[in-house]
Amino acid sequence: MKTAVFTMKLEADLRAEFMAEAEASHRSASQVVREFMRAFVQQQRAQREHDAFLRRKVEVARASMQDGLGQSNEEVEAAFAARRAAHS
Repeated sequence: MKTAVFTMKLEADLRAEFMAEAEASHRSASQVVREFMRAFVQQQRAQREHDAFLRRKVEVARASMQDGLGQSNEEVEAAFAARRAAHS
């Protein structure tokens, strides 16, 4: 596996605290940063996938409304109010 060097600037006290905590967890600073990076990448991908899923749902709902297949909020509220009243 090829490796790449990643250089970054940060405050000296943050670096010192980070290095101490990495050592206390018996992991190298590089290992901890790699874990953070992998988690960040996974989180960002999951968020993009979720956003795309929601966009598709909204597009389908809008198309349904444009085709006259949907119901207005008032119609949905009235239908559920009737169901609640019937089961009371």
